[in-house]
This record gives sequence, C-alpha cells and structure tokens, in this order.
Amino acid sequence: MTQRLSLTALLVRDYAEARDFYVGKVGFDLVEDTDMGGGKRWVVVRPPGSDAGLLLAKANAEQARAVGDQAAGRVFLFLETDDFDRDHARMTAAGVRFLEEPRREPYGTVAVFEDLYGAKWDLIQRAPAAAAAPPR
Repeated sequence: MTQRLSLTALLVRDYAEARDFYVGKVGFDLVEDTDMGGGKRWVVVRPPGSDAGLLLAKANAEQARAVGDQAAGRVFLFLETDDFDRDHARMTAAGVRFLEEPRREPYGTVAVFEDLYGAKWDLIQRAPAAAAAPPR
C-alpha cells in the first residue's frame, strides 16, 4: 500500500491575499483556484517540484481566532529547499519577514519566517548526511 500527504489545510483571512503571498512572495505555484459558490473557493498552492501543497481555507467567524496560530506559536510548517541561500535571498527581497538570521545546525541550514498572518515556518536546507539518513 502506498500513501502520502497531499494537502494541508491552512486557515487564512482572505483567499486572494493569501494566494498572492504564497505565490508572489514565497514562490509557490498556483495549482488551482476554483470558485465553489457561496463565497467558497478551492485554492491550492505548492512549492515548485512538490506533490504536497496547501489548501488555503478561508476561516469562518468561529475559526478566525486560529488564523496565524494553528500551531499555538510554534513553527507550523517546514519548507525544504535545495538551495537555502537562493531562496532566502529571493524571499527576503520579496518582503518575507524572517525572524532570525540563518543558522547552521547539524541537520542543515535553517531560518524561521512568518507568513502574512504570523504563522511560523522553517526554511530549511537539510545537511547532506541528514538528507541521506534513513527514517527511524
């Protein structure tokens, strides 16, 4: 049997502003933006070359408090890259707010950034040994 994660629902305040942030600033591809009627849309973005993506889910009034805080202040999502310096420079130039300077860790190069709602992400390039290590 084969399984994989394909989408992660990310609560957003507004479809268009979230789409524009992830596509225009983070550099994701827009996979789909379909009007579902009644103010709902099916908006999917994903990193170039990835099978997994984000379903941008507009929060209702009850969910609005969780926008930007789906992980209670912890890093929520991890964007792995094959060229940290390239992507860090491009994202910084596009206006993405990094909360720290890049740091070298045994597992790779990493820096925390915020999305437009304050959710924390890691931009990470795994160290060659860490990338090659078999899962435990």
